[in-house]
Amino acid sequence: MSSPSSNLNLNAPSSNSLTATNVPQPPYGSNLKPASTSGFVDLLDPYKKSLKQKQRKSQGSSRYCITSDVELQQLPYLKDTPPAEQEQLFINKLRQCCVVFDFMSPVADLKGKEIKRACLNELIQHIISGRNVLTEPVYSEIIKMVSANIFRTFPPTDNPDFDPDEDDPTLEASWPHITLVYELLLKFLESSDFQPTLGKKVIDQKFVLQLLELFDSEDPRERDFLKTVLHRIYGIF
Repeated sequence: MSSPSSNLNLNAPSSNSLTATNVPQPPYGSNLKPASTSGFVDLLDPYKKSLKQKQRKSQGSSRYCITSDVELQQLPYLKDTPPAEQEQLFINKLRQCCVVFDFMSPVADLKGKEIKRACLNELIQHIISGRNVLTEPVYSEIIKMVSANIFRTFPPTDNPDFDPDEDDPTLEASWPHITLVYELLLKFLESSDFQPTLGKKVIDQKFVLQLLELFDSEDPRERDFLKTVLHRIYGIF
């Protein structure tokens, strides 16, 4: 007769033994993959930025209300127009420049973009070289045109930890037109014909607050223009 101990399975695990799922895992497992420059997270410093992020330089565009189904037509030159008709032509050109194009497509509306670019340059020169061109009706038209071109919604940034000293900025795709609009606004404010009493009617608190919101732009060129514009407004008013 065999003893009870002879029926025991010596290879069977006891009830209080540790199973594989209960064994605590080491903090850095043996399956840790080699670090790479893409998606690498430093385990000692999780806030350290990856090399790829610092090297990235993208070009984006803000969210505009793109003007659709509008075909710009070349208007007569201001210099070739009789003085009595220049004010209305000046206003018509300002209204024409309120048309906003999609710059995310480099081949879209090339003719319209060129007409607007040339028109903005002509308006700038007209303000610089002309006399008595800033009549009262022109003030509101200039501010309407400027507002239509520079006030817009910025898309969510793809780099929430953006550092202007280390990271490449997201450049504004529509800069070929925006830079001319800022230039026109500056020449308008700096003109010897500018009348502060008329300017206060259109450059109000709302306009200034909207200018301040544009400092959210990652494009350093725009922020430089904004600083100059706000200094001019402060100096005038």
